Amino acid sequence: MNNEMKLSFVAIEENEALARMALTCFITPLDPTIEEISEFKTIVSEAVTNAIIHGYECDGTSFVEIHAQIEGDTVKMTVSDTGTGIFDVDQAMEPMFTTRPHMERSGMGFTIMESFSDSLSVESEMGRGTVVRFEKTFSPVTEASRTR
Repeated sequence: MNNEMKLSFVAIEENEALARMALTCFITPLDPTIEEISEFKTIVSEAVTNAIIHGYECDGTSFVEIHAQIEGDTVKMTVSDTGTGIFDVDQAMEPMFTTRPHMERSGMGFTIMESFSDSLSVESEMGRGTVVRFEKTFSPVTEASRTR
């Protein structure tokens, strides 16, 4: 099955839940396992939260853009913002690195996204924004139960 969607929303924290739920609904035809749903929702949540908090500093006027495609059993997704950008992507992707310790941020967002996805890439330019791309392949519940 192939499908595609785009979602655009104002960069406020409440819209992280909107993105997470919309994309979870989008992948339901893939018949994901509960564990896969949980991992996918976490990836979406981390990517969107980063865009809202770090990219736009919760400005409430800018937009986060999501583009998702289903190709077979794989979801390819892009979360992008046109915010502040990341000064050093390699450093930002290091576990425990955070630019917002006062907000009780753990600095594990990229590490978590990387561990739950099949591939993750981050492109960023200061003053122009950030693009997070990831892919995740799903094993439908019907297939997963046959292999046990």
